[in-house]
Amino acid sequence: MTLEFAQGRVATARDERPALLEVDGLTKRFGGLVAVKDMRLAIRPGEIVGLIGPNGSGKSTVMKLVMGILKPNAGRVMVDGVDVAGWPSHRVARHGVGLVFQHSRPLHRQTVGENIRLALLPDSLLKLIADPHVEGRARAIAERVGLGAVYDRRPATLPFADLRRLELAKAIARDPKVVLVDEPFAGLTAGEVADFSALIASFRADGKAVLLVDHNVKGVAALVDRAVAMYLGAFVAEGSAAEVMADPTVRAVYLGGAIQTAARREPGPATGPALLEVKGVSVLYGKAQALDRVDITVREGEFVSVVGLNGAGKTTLFNAISGLVPYSGTVSFGGAPLAGLSAARIARGGIVQCPETRELFNTMSVRENLDLGGAHLPAAERARQLAWLLDLFPILRSRAAQAAGKMSGGEQQMLAIARALMMQPKLLVLDEPTLGLAPVILEQLSRALERLRATTPITMLLGEQNVTFALPHADRVYVLEHARVVWEGPPSRFAEEAGRAYL
Repeated sequence: MTLEFAQGRVATARDERPALLEVDGLTKRFGGLVAVKDMRLAIRPGEIVGLIGPNGSGKSTVMKLVMGILKPNAGRVMVDGVDVAGWPSHRVARHGVGLVFQHSRPLHRQTVGENIRLALLPDSLLKLIADPHVEGRARAIAERVGLGAVYDRRPATLPFADLRRLELAKAIARDPKVVLVDEPFAGLTAGEVADFSALIASFRADGKAVLLVDHNVKGVAALVDRAVAMYLGAFVAEGSAAEVMADPTVRAVYLGGAIQTAARREPGPATGPALLEVKGVSVLYGKAQALDRVDITVREGEFVSVVGLNGAGKTTLFNAISGLVPYSGTVSFGGAPLAGLSAARIARGGIVQCPETRELFNTMSVRENLDLGGAHLPAAERARQLAWLLDLFPILRSRAAQAAGKMSGGEQQMLAIARALMMQPKLLVLDEPTLGLAPVILEQLSRALERLRATTPITMLLGEQNVTFALPHADRVYVLEHARVVWEGPPSRFAEEAGRAYL
């Protein structure tokens, strides 16, 4: 798939007010990697702009460059007419930029009120005595964000949503001209998303310029005045949220291209016995709800795809199945519950996960990585399995003596899948195998998966954001959204019933 980026397409009416935040030509390189390339955007007083893009697009890097956490290699960051590019973050903050962190960072020994009052203190060491009106202002801010009832409590006693409200309260206390909000909806329930959106929207009435970054595209769309999409560090499209989300390039970036399905072999395996059953599984990361009562079933011989945008909960679901995170609910494999089993025992029992991070031994050779995957097999069986995998992924044969860390991203992904298959799994769990891969590599990977399907009895559970890769390799599809399953069905019905709502 070739992506041709739209250039400078702005659908909103011209606003002549001077921008409070203007980014122009912003570029950031990490060695040979260009994380942000010639990025541009402008936000005016009383305007909320959403910065969207899939994982690895460069959104967080742009935010860090604006805040002064990173220094750009080129470009300007104009805040109220002053170029702050390259300033240290404390100077940027004094000039009027506030950051609402994705992860709450309260002072745990202080109460909610004390945290807010500290944010209200002046910056100067010569003015450490608080204004006599600080207490009243702190209580007013607490009431505004919904923390009035917990004003005297310490952060450790608060639910997750209240910790996020406290981050907003501290930002309000600093009274910034520009507010950067990083992933505000992560870990929140649908009701809490609505409440939090209302709080962020209140910045509009204050005349502040707000830059909002979040994986929850629908939440962003409902809140922002304009959206800016980026991909691989570059500007893609700009306009109203609806127009940007309907943009062909943006849909290609998120979905992987036009939604298509492939003919399924008949008869399908849908009537086979359940190999994996997940019932009512919930996962908390601290106080954040990462999974909320998820049910899925995978039958013997089935290829099942779980699709969802980044942050939806796919990796958390797979980690729960693999025994890597604690959960409530039940996970059964072959009719036996997995609760209490170690990740190693679950893997030896037939569930083998290939993580999105690959977790290869980079200083070891391709052959050594594969041998580790088959270390439990008798020598003759290991040799047969290795020969089969080198035939499935021919590039690994020519790279057998090469260090894994010296391979391309696509070659590393093939090695990671091959190493997982060396364990002869009954259920292969693939987490985001297409992340960051070139189209030619996607085609090779797709052919390998179809060959697996046609020539082996293996069962597969695939997690993907790239819908056009996931659907042709699926008998059934689950859609995860905001930690919950919101749709289930055959791939032939996805485009009609779930495709338009996917973003």
